[in-house]
Amino acid sequence: MTPSDFAGLATGIGSWPGTDIREAAAIVLGEFDELPHIVELPARGLGADTIGRTGAIMVDVELDVRTSGYRVVPRPMLAGRRASDFLAEDLDVLEELWEVSGLRGSGRTIKVQAAGPFTMAAQVELRHGHRALTDRGAVRHFTEALGEGLRQHCAEVARRLGVDVVVQLDEPSLAAVLAGSLSGITGLDTVRPVPEPDALELLDSLIETIALPVVVHCCDSDVPFDLLRRSGAAAVAVDATGLRRTDFDGIGELLQTGKTLMLGLIPPQAPERPTGWRELAEPGVILIDRLGFDRSVLASQISVTPSCGLAGSTPEWARRATGLARDVVAAFADSPDSL
Repeated sequence: MTPSDFAGLATGIGSWPGTDIREAAAIVLGEFDELPHIVELPARGLGADTIGRTGAIMVDVELDVRTSGYRVVPRPMLAGRRASDFLAEDLDVLEELWEVSGLRGSGRTIKVQAAGPFTMAAQVELRHGHRALTDRGAVRHFTEALGEGLRQHCAEVARRLGVDVVVQLDEPSLAAVLAGSLSGITGLDTVRPVPEPDALELLDSLIETIALPVVVHCCDSDVPFDLLRRSGAAAVAVDATGLRRTDFDGIGELLQTGKTLMLGLIPPQAPERPTGWRELAEPGVILIDRLGFDRSVLASQISVTPSCGLAGSTPEWARRATGLARDVVAAFADSPDSL
């Protein structure tokens, strides 16, 4: 899969409602036929959430849970073991479904997800209780541990399924990390911002280690488009409902570099009134028109996702959301000028 192959696709963000991994994985494989993803089921509890799962992927980092959240520990503990068990089970189920469905050798690509290094450093505590983000050496160690862990994880997925793999880095805390707006363990304790050049260097070193196409997903309302444009990421995924006029220049420059913009156009929960694909496609069309691009960009550089993970939705809406994402992508490809 080349960077341009991120475009014109419907895919999920990662999380899914419920606790039945077999049912969830079967639905995702069937609904997202071009770019299915490894399903995350946080409703299973400790270790099944994004931070816990990413900790299971990282090498040389062990996590456990305290009352304040995840914390680095010197040896494997309950939370880390649970996260590793969930991940192993999910891969076993996915491999079985892949084989039973006859997908080996089909040429399909699959997406794996993990929290990015800045979100991990922001959300995980060191042994003394401070955010890992307060220790620049720890941030670099997290980046290296995540890069090597993802490299091994993706190689295992590729070997098991016989597929190409792409990576999604979830960075909901990235804007706060750059702004220095995170609190410390006391009101007097400050967390210094990570300078943008340092953040860019760390992100690019991670992408280089992974050595696969990477999409950075940032659902914050303050997406650092300039940093992501200059990074080695092939695509950027955002919540389309949170975009502001001040984002337009950054989005335009990102598209001009040839990167794909993955727009979160589908609500993560069922809306109060029935909503069709045409209504959901409209913000994407308006965005491209306001940027002054030809509408062909909707097919050549835009993909469609839910605006966030689907863990908080009902199973019925989760399935409906995947269908709407496919419908919007088809409209962007077939008749963009009629929208």
